[in-house]
Amino acid sequence: MKRINSYRTTLQLGIYKLINPFVKGMIRLGLTPNTVTTIGLILNIGVAFIFIFGGEEGNRGDFRYVFWAGALILFAGLFDMLDGQVARLGNMSTTFGALYDSVLDRYSELFMFFGICYYLVAHHYFISSLFTFIALIGSMMVSYTRARAEGLGIECKGGFMQRPERVVLVGLAAVFCGITAHFVGGNYKLFIKGISFHIFEPMSVLTVPITFLAIFSNVTAIQRLMDAKESQRQKEIEMKEKEKLTVSLKRDAPAKAMALLILFSILLLEFAFPINRMA
Repeated sequence: MKRINSYRTTLQLGIYKLINPFVKGMIRLGLTPNTVTTIGLILNIGVAFIFIFGGEEGNRGDFRYVFWAGALILFAGLFDMLDGQVARLGNMSTTFGALYDSVLDRYSELFMFFGICYYLVAHHYFISSLFTFIALIGSMMVSYTRARAEGLGIECKGGFMQRPERVVLVGLAAVFCGITAHFVGGNYKLFIKGISFHIFEPMSVLTVPITFLAIFSNVTAIQRLMDAKESQRQKEIEMKEKEKLTVSLKRDAPAKAMALLILFSILLLEFAFPINRMA
């Protein structure tokens, strides 16, 4: 897991180098981090609208709405990285800004998953809509576990399915779902002889990654909980060691004070009544 986090950090730093010129341009235009965060939220509301419109106006084999929603998810996700960089490079970081970013990120994710759930239910993908809802639960719990742990003074940043991974996974899945439907046909179904149901259709390109997300986002939330428990246990051990040391010092203090007093008395007597060492 540490290796995964290392790769993740390296990739993130590489992306920051690519977007920094764009970030500096936004700063020169006078855009604040909160403005960038708000734009991201508006774009994710647009994602939900596209999915809802596709559920109402599209048919089961029409995946154009899924493709464009996926493209907008990726574009909106870019603003998740931009707002933090605008704050850092523009020296505009504030406590409220961090809170504002966290709150609007949760709203953005809720709108995205709501749109996907609506689309799946509208086109009768009921089981997939259930996994999407479970993915939503996991996504919220990953963020909540970290926020609650840090509120209690416990560092909690580990795990695989963090927000950037979730956004990229869902966005790419939706885009490739639309592309797959374009090439094989929206109503294409793959059957295997001896199996009464199809094992693949274009929608699988979206629903399989969401199922993966439903599982591993909740695994990440549980992992963070366990990491927080271990971190707290280590803190308690350190506190107990400090308490033992303090008690030991307090217990030994009178004896040490007496030894110093005796030593001081001997030195004082020797100074007052010097011994003739030449005798």
